[in-house]
Amino acid sequence: MPPDIRPTSSRLPLLVVGIVLTAAMLRAPIVAVAPVARLIGADLEVSAAVLGLFTGIPVLAFAVCAPVAIAVVRRGGPDLALMVGLGGAIVGCIVRSSGGLPAALIGTAIIGIFLTIGNVVVPVIIAREFSPRRVHMMTGVYTSAINVGTMTVTVATAPLAAGIGWRGAIAAWAVFGVAALAAWVSLRGVREAFRPRPDQRRTAAARRESSILRSGSTWALGAAFAGQAFSFYAMTAWLPTLLIDRGFGAEAAGAIAGLFQVAGIAGALLLPVLTTRVSILTGVVAVALGWLTVPIGFLVAPDLWWLWCLVGGAAQGGGLTVVFIMISALGGDQHTITGRSGIVQGIGYGVAAAGPTIVGALHEATDAWTVPLLTVLGAVLVFGLVGGGVAARLRR
Repeated sequence: MPPDIRPTSSRLPLLVVGIVLTAAMLRAPIVAVAPVARLIGADLEVSAAVLGLFTGIPVLAFAVCAPVAIAVVRRGGPDLALMVGLGGAIVGCIVRSSGGLPAALIGTAIIGIFLTIGNVVVPVIIAREFSPRRVHMMTGVYTSAINVGTMTVTVATAPLAAGIGWRGAIAAWAVFGVAALAAWVSLRGVREAFRPRPDQRRTAAARRESSILRSGSTWALGAAFAGQAFSFYAMTAWLPTLLIDRGFGAEAAGAIAGLFQVAGIAGALLLPVLTTRVSILTGVVAVALGWLTVPIGFLVAPDLWWLWCLVGGAAQGGGLTVVFIMISALGGDQHTITGRSGIVQGIGYGVAAAGPTIVGALHEATDAWTVPLLTVLGAVLVFGLVGGGVAARLRR
């Protein structure tokens, strides 16, 4: 790491603030649509299927555009890549709220493309800026900030829309990106923040690239993340409907589903305690066991919904955290971690994009929740078994 970007104790708080604000921005524009979906549908005169694109397109972009994100990080360096990712996502928020359906869809695609860069580069920055031991805790802070941002946007978007309309309400969350840009420029300075730092070691880079692609651990971690992400997006999409079918009103179901998200904050913060004081393998096993309580609990004892939402919610927050910890823990330089981050997230989000559709189709086909929940159970087992295998290699 060049001396001018090494964090000092006086600059550490600003570095943490910048990462937290960036984390909030990485999901805020996506989840902002759900609370005002009916308003958007009525104004743009579109079906529920089209409305689903406002969430589906960014998640699909996380997978499809991962190679582009890797190239941006490597050719421009992490600092410039972060600036580009945040700036592009802000532009996408503005475009999405500026016109009719074409502008909304184009803006959504822009948001997804540029947030993909942020997804890939933040683990790289954390690995660069913090010692290996602190990487665990900072990754927990990062993933918990994603959950805090999600919760804030979910709760506040509808009331905001009542005052300024849905366009202003979903565009307003670009403020996270603006604040993150300001924090990073303040930390690094304008010149350094926007200065390209390409990898000049082409031959060595090519060898490392080949090594990443041949690494079984990288592909296995991608499969583990796919199990985690599939389960998360499937349950996030269908948990309210499942609860309504169990007899809850729409408002109560929404509040309970919110509990599932809020519990993720605790899971993200507690998981690093396990990984640093015991082992990463222990963290993976704990997350897998916690996740399994959701499908098994709702199948066997649905009346204990509050317990399954709390335990499973904590597990989903811890699952994202432990995957990002392993991306760094597998080792390598900035080039290697960038490539690994892109591959793992590309695989994971590619599978996750299909999660809500597959679970919804199974529910519609069977008119019950048994098969959908068993599908989620299978995805969690993939995370636990494959992720546990990667963690066991790290332990050895």
